[in-house]
Amino acid sequence: MPHWLIEVIIVILKGVGVAFALLTTFAYMTLVERRLLARMQIRLGPNRVGFQGLLQPLADAIKSIFKEDLNITMSDKLVYTLAPLIAITCALATFGGLPAGPPNSFFGANPWVYSLDIGVLVLLALTSMGVYGIFLGGWASGSKYPLLGGLRSAAQIISYELGMGLSLLGLLMLVGSTSFRAIVGWQGDHGWLVLFQALGFVTFFVSSFAETNRTPFDLPEAEQELVAGYLTEYTAIKWALFQMAEYVNMITASALMSTLFFGGYKGPQFLNGLIPGISEWPFIWLILKIAVFLFIFIWARATLPRLRYDQLMRFGWKLLFPLALANTMFTAFYLAYLKGWGLWPLGVAGVLGVIALIAGSDRVRPLWNRPGVRVLDDQTKPIGGD
Repeated sequence: MPHWLIEVIIVILKGVGVAFALLTTFAYMTLVERRLLARMQIRLGPNRVGFQGLLQPLADAIKSIFKEDLNITMSDKLVYTLAPLIAITCALATFGGLPAGPPNSFFGANPWVYSLDIGVLVLLALTSMGVYGIFLGGWASGSKYPLLGGLRSAAQIISYELGMGLSLLGLLMLVGSTSFRAIVGWQGDHGWLVLFQALGFVTFFVSSFAETNRTPFDLPEAEQELVAGYLTEYTAIKWALFQMAEYVNMITASALMSTLFFGGYKGPQFLNGLIPGISEWPFIWLILKIAVFLFIFIWARATLPRLRYDQLMRFGWKLLFPLALANTMFTAFYLAYLKGWGLWPLGVAGVLGVIALIAGSDRVRPLWNRPGVRVLDDQTKPIGGD
């Protein structure tokens, strides 16, 4: 068998393995989230199907597959069907570019599906494509409520993607590469990038909530306002595909933050004194870091209220975007003129910026919390009486 054919088969098998792992994780993330939310809200959560409710994801999957798939007469049938497939395809393709271990550490194979020198740019492009599934799903449904939900989603994701991209520019200037492997290797030599880009991490972290449509930025599916947003006309397996895409994007965002700011697959170096090579074990450390971020996503959902749409847009444009831009400009200035001082002053400046942001939160809250007031003309009379 030719060598190139063997390589193609290995890549296909790894891609299928990643998709299976992500979909399995999605299924049980629904159970974990419901149990954690119940714990935080002093109730039980799913515990009837199987031991401790462990078969609840299987029951939900069977229900989604065999539930009636309604025929929407006013919909664009082709686009209506393709929209959830676009969303889940982009979500699954994104994760394959993240390295889960050193080269040749997965039974002689590389623990990633594909590795590109422009890995960060490709990943950001793929996550941006996911919004087409949401917007086209809302448009193709042939109803005004899904259309409004799709429009809001497109505006939200485009707005917060600018802040997300700017949040990474300082990191990329420090490393000098857009390759995930190079970023992880740099952190192995110098330390986690969150130590030197604390403000960039905060803005990226908040943008990740908005990109994945999670609380408090879950406006595209605000049930109280738009019935169910872009999902209003979707049922059965098509609805489940959108839910899969949301959870897979949440897992990918957790893996991305772990890789870019917290050393990726590399574990604590001091453990090598106890078990040689344990800090380089594939998958283990990355999975643990992903689990921590997934818990934070769930914790935020149980704690924070949903923002109004005008608050969400003002927060992104008046606070998040300027902060990410300021962090990028400061990092560029430091590397251009003060690089001889070392990296730690840059890290201290980032931490001080985060502390100042938290301390001054009450002062900056009016930027996004104050609704606009329209001043009426003196001769304008209210409609409906005196």
